[in-house]
Amino acid sequence: MPDYVIDAPKIIALPVAGSSALYPVRRVYCIGRNYAAHAIEMGHDPDREAPFFFQKNPDNLDPSGEFPYPAQSSDVHHEAELAVMLQSGGTEIPVSEALNHIFGYALALDMTRRDRQGEMKKAGRPWEIGKAFERSAPVGPVHPVADVGHPDHGAITLRVNGALRQEGDLNQLIWKVPEMISYLSDYFELAAGDVILSGTPAGVGPVQKDDDMELAIEGLGRMNVKVV
Repeated sequence: MPDYVIDAPKIIALPVAGSSALYPVRRVYCIGRNYAAHAIEMGHDPDREAPFFFQKNPDNLDPSGEFPYPAQSSDVHHEAELAVMLQSGGTEIPVSEALNHIFGYALALDMTRRDRQGEMKKAGRPWEIGKAFERSAPVGPVHPVADVGHPDHGAITLRVNGALRQEGDLNQLIWKVPEMISYLSDYFELAAGDVILSGTPAGVGPVQKDDDMELAIEGLGRMNVKVV
């Protein structure tokens, strides 16, 4: 075993539905404005412009079922998303081969300090303070492709305290999952353990402490997250 000068960081790993084995996480990529209605509500043209990505940290992924309201923010929003988990990667992956690199899918939330993100946008600075904070990506169990296939359509909804906030369909993705993988692989060397959050439908909005969030994706079940 290597002799490290400090304790090695722990491996971030997620539960896999129907298995005692875990899915280890390498990187987390997130695509922005990938549903037309959400692009409009954020003040942007929904036309199919080139995709753009930002990153969260592996340890932002949190399967605990709780979301601690972050400090230094008073406007934190929910963003319901389909997460894509890779089992292999590479560079310059053709769209036609992209699905072969997927291990499975999961429900996820891209929680966002909207006030801090807005400040960074106005100043022309990176978004990490608004996106990559602790436990900012609640996530459910990983569902292997062998069990659920490749969901390319189906309802995605987010309710807060029982009230419907977000509603869309996976077939409304501007950039489809194989296209996202192919595009990313032109700029990064993708690998097993990489996670891609595929964008959120319209209806993003604020949460408060004690709120209950319920995310559902057809074919992948439901995930409940408590704001604490």
